[in-house]
Amino acid sequence: MLAASIALLAAATSCDRSRDRSASATTSPHASAPPSGEARAPRDADASSGSPAPAAPAASPELRADYNVLVLSIDSLRADMPWSGYPREIAPRLTALEKRAVSYTRAYAISSYTSMSLGGFLGGRLPSGMKRSGFFFGKYAPENVLFPEVLQASGVRTISAHAHGYFKGAGFEQGFDAYEIVPNIVFKNENDPNVTSPEHVALATKLLSDPALDDKRFFAWFHFLDPHDVYVSHEKDGIPPYGPKLRDKYDAEVTFTDRHLGALLDFVEARPWGARTVIVVTADHGEAFGEHGQFAHGFELWENLVRVPMFFVVPGVPPRRIDTPRSAIDLAPTILELLGVDPKTPAKDGGVLELEGKSLVAELTGKETPAERDVVLDLPMTSDNDKRRAVVRGTWKIVAYGREESLRLYDLAADPEEKTAITRGEKFDEMARLYRQLAKDVKEVPPYACGPSCLNRAYARSGGGK
Repeated sequence: MLAASIALLAAATSCDRSRDRSASATTSPHASAPPSGEARAPRDADASSGSPAPAAPAASPELRADYNVLVLSIDSLRADMPWSGYPREIAPRLTALEKRAVSYTRAYAISSYTSMSLGGFLGGRLPSGMKRSGFFFGKYAPENVLFPEVLQASGVRTISAHAHGYFKGAGFEQGFDAYEIVPNIVFKNENDPNVTSPEHVALATKLLSDPALDDKRFFAWFHFLDPHDVYVSHEKDGIPPYGPKLRDKYDAEVTFTDRHLGALLDFVEARPWGARTVIVVTADHGEAFGEHGQFAHGFELWENLVRVPMFFVVPGVPPRRIDTPRSAIDLAPTILELLGVDPKTPAKDGGVLELEGKSLVAELTGKETPAERDVVLDLPMTSDNDKRRAVVRGTWKIVAYGREESLRLYDLAADPEEKTAITRGEKFDEMARLYRQLAKDVKEVPPYACGPSCLNRAYARSGGGK
C-alpha cells in the first residue's frame, strides 16, 4: 500500500481549465518555504505576524466524544495569506479564525486543480488510483468508496452544498444525506464568471438549520468558489480591487469571500452545537500570477499551485503552528477519527475505504510530535493535461514529468520559487531512488471513458511530456 511504502521510505532514509496567458502581470509575493520541523508553541494575540509565543502546551488535551466537523474549502486560495506573512489584510475573519487553530504552515493540496484535489480528498487517496473518466472535468465512478459514505453508514449526518456546475455529476455526492448546488449557475469550461458566496452561505445556513442537528452529529462540507478566476469586481459591496493587477483583483475576491465566510462562522457559533464543532479550513489548490509564465492553476505542480492553507479549530485544543509538511490526503482519516468512526467500517453497499493518508489527530492534540514523512502530489494525465507527480521530503521536492517521468529536483530552502532545477549529483540520485521506489507502489487506474487516443492527444499537445 502507498501509505505503508511512504512510511517505510521515511524510516529508511477546478473545476476549470487554467490558461497559459502571456506573463504580463507582475509576479506576486511568494513566501519562502519555512524550515521543516516540530510543532511551534501557541501564538500570542498578534498571530498575523507569524511570530509564535514561547510557551508550549503543558499537557495534551482530551478530545470530546460529541464533535461535529465542518470543512470550509476555498477554491484557489493560496498559501500566502495574512496569517502567513502576506502584507495585505485581505481576510480578517479567516485570520482571526486561524489564531484559534492548529495551523499547518507547509500544507499541500493533493493536486493542482479541483477535480483531482477534491476527488482525492473525498477518497482519501491519490486520484491516480481512483476510477475516473479521464476528462479534465473528470467524473468519479460510483465504484470508488468515499469517506462520507462510511460516515453515513455509521449514523453521522452528512451535508454538502457547492457553487459550481461541475459539482453536479462529478461523483462527489456519494455518501451525502443532503447535497445541493447553488441555483442559476453558468457553467463555463474556461473560467467561473459567477458570484456565489451570498447564495452559498444562505444555502449552507439552510442545511445547517435542520433542528435534527441539535441532537445528531454531523459532517458538513462547503466549497466556496469566488476567489476563482474570473476575478469579479465587488466595489458595489464596498470592497475595492486594491489595484489594477490580477493579484490585486484576486485579493478583493478573497476579501469578498472572507466577509461571507464570516457570516457563516457567526451562524455556526450561535447554534446549540457550535461549541462542539471542529472547523477545518483549506483549499483545493493555489493560484499563479505569472510564476513560471503561468496564470490561474492546473497542469503543473509548482509550489504556488499546490501549497495551500490548512488549519483546524478543535474545541478544547490550544492553537499552535506545525511546520512539518502535510497533505490534504490526511484529511479523510483525520475527520473520521474526530468523529469516532472506524475507517474500516463498510459503506452501505459493502465497500471499504482504501485510505492512503494518516490521521493528524494525535499531533493536533500534542500527543505525538509531528514526524517527518513524504508528501506526494499527483496530477494524472487527462484529456487536457500531461502527467505530473512529485514527492516532497523535508525541503526537497522532486518532480516527475510526463509518461517518461523525467525527474527534476528543487531545493525549496535555497530556491523557494523553483527557478533552478537540479538534474544530477548525490542529492538528486538519492531523491530519484526515493521517487522510483515510491512510484512502484502507486496504484494506477486507467480512465474508463477517455481512452488511449484521447490521452494521446493531450500528450501530443503537451509536447510529448517535455
